[in-house]
Amino acid sequence: MKLSSKGRYAVMAMADLAKTDNSTPTSISEISIRQGISISFLEQIFLKLKRNNLVKSSRGPTGGYFLTKSPEEIRLSSIIKAVDEKVKTVGCKKELKKGCNGKSVKCITHDLWDDLETHINNFFENNTLKDIVFRSYKNQQKELYK
Repeated sequence: MKLSSKGRYAVMAMADLAKTDNSTPTSISEISIRQGISISFLEQIFLKLKRNNLVKSSRGPTGGYFLTKSPEEIRLSSIIKAVDEKVKTVGCKKELKKGCNGKSVKCITHDLWDDLETHINNFFENNTLKDIVFRSYKNQQKELYK
């Protein structure tokens, strides 16, 4: 199971916005430089984030993006959903009786992978942008005092 680049980069870009002063817009080029993500890919991501009311934009030479809510109100699950990502650990459809192995029953490890998917989705639901920023800050403090 792997979260695609789109989902990872969307969370990275939103965390970058959460770390900045929300009173001034942040340009995609600034995020691109800080996070090492191509501008064209970020433009695609931000279109989806804007459509899902997670960011708002400001035009002009000093334009850019703002978060629409405070970092503690934005769940990672909403960011991942906004860019059309799904965390899926099983190869079959849960609601069908047919398994991913093509047989009429689910494979022996189906419930294991299904539980993992539930755990991952709960993790994304229970963590916010504020949590990411706090962890980053905490790790930076540890590095300073080594």
